Amino acid sequence: MKPPMPSPPSPFFPTELVAYIDGGSRGNPGPAGFGVVLQDAKGHTVDTLAEFLGEATNNVAEYRALLAALEYAAEKKCRRLKVYCDSELIARQMQGRYRVKSPDLKPLYQRAQQLSSLLEHFAIEHIPREKNHLADRLANEAMDRGQTSSVFSVPSASSVPSVHSFLAVVQKGRLKPLSPLPDLEEGAEYEVRARKRGKSSVE
Repeated sequence: MKPPMPSPPSPFFPTELVAYIDGGSRGNPGPAGFGVVLQDAKGHTVDTLAEFLGEATNNVAEYRALLAALEYAAEKKCRRLKVYCDSELIARQMQGRYRVKSPDLKPLYQRAQQLSSLLEHFAIEHIPREKNHLADRLANEAMDRGQTSSVFSVPSASSVPSVHSFLAVVQKGRLKPLSPLPDLEEGAEYEVRARKRGKSSVE
Protein backbone atom coordinates (compact mmCIF):
# COMPACT_ATOMS: atom_id res chain seq x y z
CA MET A 1 0.00 0.00 0.00
CA LYS A 2 1.32 3.39 -0.97
CA PRO A 3 1.70 5.91 1.82
CA PRO A 4 -0.91 8.68 1.71
CA MET A 5 0.06 11.82 -0.11
CA PRO A 6 0.98 14.63 2.26
CA SER A 7 -1.64 17.33 2.67
CA PRO A 8 -0.82 20.66 1.02
CA PRO A 9 0.37 23.29 3.47
CA SER A 10 -2.32 25.54 4.88
CA PRO A 11 -2.40 28.96 3.26
CA PHE A 12 -0.69 31.47 5.49
CA PHE A 13 -1.24 35.18 5.57
CA PRO A 14 0.53 37.58 7.92
CA THR A 15 -1.50 38.91 10.83
CA GLU A 16 0.50 42.14 10.72
CA LEU A 17 0.55 44.36 7.64
CA VAL A 18 2.25 47.56 6.57
CA ALA A 19 0.46 49.64 3.93
CA TYR A 20 1.83 52.45 1.78
CA ILE A 21 -1.12 54.39 0.38
CA ASP A 22 -1.54 57.26 -2.03
CA GLY A 23 -4.43 58.95 -3.80
CA GLY A 24 -4.60 61.83 -6.20
CA SER A 25 -6.65 63.64 -8.80
CA ARG A 26 -5.81 65.54 -11.95
CA GLY A 27 -7.71 68.67 -11.17
CA ASN A 28 -9.31 69.15 -7.78
CA PRO A 29 -11.81 67.66 -8.29
CA GLY A 30 -10.88 65.73 -11.41
CA PRO A 31 -10.12 62.19 -12.63
CA ALA A 32 -8.88 60.44 -9.50
CA GLY A 33 -7.35 57.17 -8.41
CA PHE A 34 -5.46 55.51 -5.61
CA GLY A 35 -2.72 52.96 -5.07
CA VAL A 36 -1.90 50.72 -2.11
CA VAL A 37 1.20 48.62 -1.49
CA LEU A 38 0.77 45.98 1.23
CA GLN A 39 3.79 44.44 2.91
CA ASP A 40 4.43 42.01 5.73
CA ALA A 41 6.40 43.00 8.83
CA LYS A 42 9.66 42.08 7.08
CA GLY A 43 9.05 44.45 4.18
CA HIS A 44 8.03 41.82 1.62
CA THR A 45 5.23 42.95 -0.69
CA VAL A 46 2.23 40.64 -0.37
CA ASP A 47 -0.23 42.55 -2.57
CA THR A 48 -0.88 45.76 -4.45
CA LEU A 49 -4.20 47.47 -5.17
CA ALA A 50 -5.19 50.30 -7.48
CA GLU A 51 -8.51 51.79 -8.50
CA PHE A 52 -9.81 54.54 -10.75
CA LEU A 53 -12.45 56.56 -8.88
CA GLY A 54 -13.92 58.78 -11.54
CA GLU A 55 -14.12 62.43 -10.52
CA ALA A 56 -13.06 63.17 -6.95
CA THR A 57 -10.79 65.44 -4.94
CA ASN A 58 -7.26 64.61 -3.83
CA ASN A 59 -8.37 64.19 -0.21
CA VAL A 60 -11.26 61.89 -1.10
CA ALA A 61 -8.85 59.76 -3.14
CA GLU A 62 -6.44 59.59 -0.18
CA TYR A 63 -9.22 58.41 2.12
CA ARG A 64 -10.36 55.84 -0.44
CA ALA A 65 -6.81 54.46 -0.46
CA LEU A 66 -6.88 54.23 3.33
CA LEU A 67 -10.26 52.48 3.27
CA ALA A 68 -8.97 50.00 0.69
CA ALA A 69 -6.09 49.08 3.00
CA LEU A 70 -8.40 48.77 6.01
CA GLU A 71 -10.96 46.68 4.08
CA TYR A 72 -8.15 44.43 2.88
CA ALA A 73 -6.86 43.94 6.41
CA ALA A 74 -10.38 43.12 7.61
CA GLU A 75 -10.93 40.61 4.79
CA LYS A 76 -7.63 38.89 5.56
CA LYS A 77 -8.36 38.94 9.31
CA CYS A 78 -5.18 40.84 10.11
CA ARG A 79 -4.79 42.07 13.67
CA ARG A 80 -2.26 44.87 13.20
CA LEU A 81 -1.91 47.50 10.49
CA LYS A 82 0.62 50.31 10.10
CA VAL A 83 -0.15 52.83 7.36
CA TYR A 84 2.26 55.26 5.73
CA CYS A 85 0.91 58.09 3.58
CA ASP A 86 2.20 61.36 2.17
CA SER A 87 -0.99 63.25 3.00
CA GLU A 88 -0.37 65.15 6.22
CA LEU A 89 -4.08 66.04 6.41
CA ILE A 90 -5.33 62.43 6.39
CA ALA A 91 -2.61 61.28 8.80
CA ARG A 92 -3.33 64.10 11.27
CA GLN A 93 -7.09 63.64 11.05
CA MET A 94 -6.83 59.92 11.74
CA GLN A 95 -4.49 60.68 14.65
CA GLY A 96 -7.06 63.06 16.10
CA ARG A 97 -4.79 66.08 15.69
CA TYR A 98 -6.85 67.80 12.97
CA ARG A 99 -10.63 68.20 12.86
CA VAL A 100 -12.58 66.86 9.89
CA LYS A 101 -14.54 69.83 8.57
CA SER A 102 -15.29 68.77 4.98
CA PRO A 103 -18.74 67.13 4.53
CA ASP A 104 -17.23 65.02 1.74
CA LEU A 105 -14.57 63.60 4.06
CA LYS A 106 -16.62 63.06 7.22
CA PRO A 107 -18.31 59.78 6.16
CA LEU A 108 -15.00 58.44 4.82
CA TYR A 109 -13.22 59.41 8.05
CA GLN A 110 -15.95 57.79 10.15
CA ARG A 111 -15.74 54.58 8.13
CA ALA A 112 -11.95 54.55 8.48
CA GLN A 113 -12.21 55.05 12.24
CA GLN A 114 -14.76 52.25 12.48
CA LEU A 115 -12.59 49.79 10.57
CA SER A 116 -9.40 50.77 12.39
CA SER A 117 -11.12 50.25 15.76
CA LEU A 118 -11.64 46.58 14.89
CA LEU A 119 -7.88 45.99 14.81
CA GLU A 120 -5.78 45.14 17.83
CA HIS A 121 -3.36 47.85 16.74
CA PHE A 122 -3.62 50.58 14.13
CA ALA A 123 -1.20 53.41 13.41
CA ILE A 124 -0.81 55.91 10.60
CA GLU A 125 2.24 58.03 9.87
CA HIS A 126 2.95 60.86 7.45
CA ILE A 127 6.00 60.35 5.22
CA PRO A 128 7.60 62.47 2.44
CA ARG A 129 6.28 61.84 -1.07
CA GLU A 130 9.68 60.52 -2.24
CA LYS A 131 9.36 57.65 0.23
CA ASN A 132 5.96 56.71 -1.17
CA HIS A 133 6.85 56.32 -4.82
CA LEU A 134 5.41 52.82 -5.30
CA ALA A 135 1.91 53.75 -4.11
CA ASP A 136 2.17 57.01 -6.06
CA ARG A 137 3.00 55.07 -9.23
CA LEU A 138 -0.01 52.78 -8.73
CA ALA A 139 -2.32 55.76 -8.21
CA ASN A 140 -1.04 57.38 -11.40
CA GLU A 141 -1.44 54.13 -13.33
CA ALA A 142 -5.05 53.98 -12.15
CA MET A 143 -5.66 57.51 -13.41
CA ASP A 144 -3.85 56.76 -16.69
CA ARG A 145 -6.03 53.75 -17.39
CA GLY A 146 -9.15 55.64 -16.43
CA GLN A 147 -12.29 54.62 -18.24
CA THR A 148 -10.54 51.97 -20.36
CA SER A 149 -10.02 49.74 -17.32
CA SER A 150 -11.85 51.44 -14.52
CA VAL A 151 -11.27 48.99 -11.67
CA PHE A 152 -8.24 46.78 -11.44
CA SER A 153 -5.88 45.12 -9.00
CA VAL A 154 -2.21 45.04 -9.91
CA PRO A 155 -1.04 41.39 -9.97
CA SER A 156 1.18 40.20 -7.15
CA ALA A 157 2.30 37.02 -5.48
CA SER A 158 -0.89 36.93 -3.42
CA SER A 159 -3.52 38.74 -5.46
CA VAL A 160 -7.15 39.00 -4.41
CA PRO A 161 -10.11 40.71 -6.09
CA SER A 162 -10.42 44.43 -5.43
CA VAL A 163 -12.75 45.35 -2.58
CA HIS A 164 -15.05 48.29 -3.23
CA SER A 165 -16.22 50.37 -0.30
CA PHE A 166 -18.90 53.04 -0.54
CA LEU A 167 -21.67 54.46 1.60
CA ALA A 168 -25.40 54.14 0.94
CA VAL A 169 -28.68 55.18 2.54
CA VAL A 170 -32.07 53.44 2.51
CA GLN A 171 -34.78 55.58 0.93
CA LYS A 172 -38.31 54.29 0.31
CA GLY A 173 -37.15 50.72 0.78
CA ARG A 174 -34.29 50.99 -1.70
CA LEU A 175 -30.56 51.25 -1.16
CA LYS A 176 -29.26 54.52 -2.64
CA PRO A 177 -25.45 54.75 -3.00
CA LEU A 178 -23.81 57.99 -1.91
CA SER A 179 -21.06 59.62 -3.93
CA PRO A 180 -18.22 59.30 -4.61
CA LEU A 181 -18.71 55.87 -6.14
CA PRO A 182 -16.14 53.49 -7.65
CA ASP A 183 -16.61 52.70 -11.33
CA LEU A 184 -18.26 49.27 -11.37
CA GLU A 185 -18.47 47.04 -14.42
CA GLU A 186 -21.79 47.39 -16.24
CA GLY A 187 -23.85 44.20 -16.01
CA ALA A 188 -21.54 42.51 -13.50
CA GLU A 189 -22.84 41.01 -10.25
CA TYR A 190 -21.40 42.23 -6.93
CA GLU A 191 -21.74 40.85 -3.44
CA VAL A 192 -22.97 43.63 -1.14
CA ARG A 193 -22.59 43.52 2.62
CA ALA A 194 -24.40 46.12 4.69
CA ARG A 195 -23.49 47.44 8.14
CA LYS A 196 -25.72 50.09 9.74
CA ARG A 197 -23.81 53.23 10.68
CA GLY A 198 -26.67 55.23 12.19
CA LYS A 199 -29.53 57.41 11.01
CA SER A 200 -28.66 59.44 7.95
CA SER A 201 -29.46 63.11 7.54
CA VAL A 202 -30.12 62.57 3.82
CA GLU A 203 -33.75 63.25 2.95
